Amino acid sequence: MDYLFLIVGLGLLLLAANLLVDSSVAIAQRAKISNFIIGLTIVGIGTSAPELFVSISSALSGHGDIAMGNVLGSNICNIFLILGVTAVILPFTINREISRRDIPFGIAASLLLLLLANDTFIPGIIDNKLSRIDGIFMLVLFVAYMCYVIILKGKNPKEAMDEADEQTKSRFTGKHPLLLWCIALASLAGLIYGGNLFLDSAKSLARSWGMSEAVISITIVAVGTSLPELITAITAALKKNPELALGNVLGSNVFNILMILGLSSTISPFTLSNINIVDYIVVLVSAVMTAVVIFTFGKHRFDRVEGVIFLLCYVAYMVYLLMR
Repeated sequence: MDYLFLIVGLGLLLLAANLLVDSSVAIAQRAKISNFIIGLTIVGIGTSAPELFVSISSALSGHGDIAMGNVLGSNICNIFLILGVTAVILPFTINREISRRDIPFGIAASLLLLLLANDTFIPGIIDNKLSRIDGIFMLVLFVAYMCYVIILKGKNPKEAMDEADEQTKSRFTGKHPLLLWCIALASLAGLIYGGNLFLDSAKSLARSWGMSEAVISITIVAVGTSLPELITAITAALKKNPELALGNVLGSNVFNILMILGLSSTISPFTLSNINIVDYIVVLVSAVMTAVVIFTFGKHRFDRVEGVIFLLCYVAYMVYLLMR
């Protein structure tokens, strides 16, 4: 039954997240909010809604390892698995905006997380935890990041608006406001229920397999909540537009660390017991490797060979986790 509940919970989580984004976009458009703002907020948050709800639920229920493992595993999956698969399907060019904005922020956010979550580096401290102060600090940095994104996009307004118009297409545009609100509220309920069902079954499987919650969250939970990004990336590659995957993944990784962990620990600070220093290092290495691909093989290009290397790194890390 745990396997069934895991699949049902994940399916409900992904479906509810998709419906919530579509209905919220339509509601915002009826309220005459610009597509640019909708794209930065509702669409940006919506793609990471599964990670957000799972991490907040985990933090509130005292399962800090799952909250952290979900984000660490999602970020590793986003880079090594999703970008690896995308590059293998269709190599793509890395534009200068991503080189200047998303890659450095991704590395900085990963390094910051390693420092904030490993309090035992400081003599006299015996527990690793994310405190409310840590959370508030990350949220402030997230706001600063968003402001920087807005400033950069403002330098090319036509391109920014074209991108926003593409991002904010909704199947519910033009529907009655009451129907939109009903869909949004039902989707929110589905996210909460599906997230809890997915979480409870994952914890039960961890116990039955004799594995730690940290390992389960970095593997099964993280891959499950990263499915929207994986599907988006593969679709973009098949439609001959794979460079969209890179911006989506890197932006999602910064969001996962600064927004999701920041909000989770601000609401309910949590202690970390079985998250290994190696896990944080792998997240940092994966972020650094996105910078390395700019200068290796084809410069400013994500080649098929690099995609294979990323996939091998992901497999190696999964093997390491199962051995651990």
